[in-house]
Amino acid sequence: MNKCRISVLCLASLLLFNGCDESKQNPNVMFSEKHQDPIQELEKHSKKVDHSQFGYKQTFYVPIYSDIYTDRDNRKVLLSATLSVRNTTLKKSLYINKIDYYSTDGDLVKSYLTETIELPAMATLNYIVEKEEDKGGSGAKFIIEVEGVDETVRPVIEAVMIGNFSNKGFAFSTQGTPVLY
Repeated sequence: MNKCRISVLCLASLLLFNGCDESKQNPNVMFSEKHQDPIQELEKHSKKVDHSQFGYKQTFYVPIYSDIYTDRDNRKVLLSATLSVRNTTLKKSLYINKIDYYSTDGDLVKSYLTETIELPAMATLNYIVEKEEDKGGSGAKFIIEVEGVDETVRPVIEAVMIGNFSNKGFAFSTQGTPVLY
């Protein structure tokens, strides 16, 4: 009888640990067309980049609100955010060198890129920051560095935050702002 219980316990543990596969719970994987992380997919297909060919380089600051306060009791509501980087050119690629996520205090929470990725003409990179990710705080932000062959390769970078409180849902967006050095 003890062997049967141990076998059942081992089987239950195995099933529990298989159900904890992070990639299956990641909304960036679940909601992408190929069910792959979109940044990792772009990294796989990007070639070694010769940065000397680029005439345009810009860094953008994108505010993200991972939580907001809703009333005088200072209730904090967590928000999910979608970062959207859009290549607006019809024929030229946009190259993304950096996507870094910072907290309210200015601490680096996560670097999303390990190498430069190529965003083809008219392509969009969407990336979700889950509601449960609260390390960023109410003053979270992305710093994104892009390059292109010339000044015509300018991206549109936005973030859309959504959340709900009680029986009300809300959404708002922010735009990337060029960083001045």
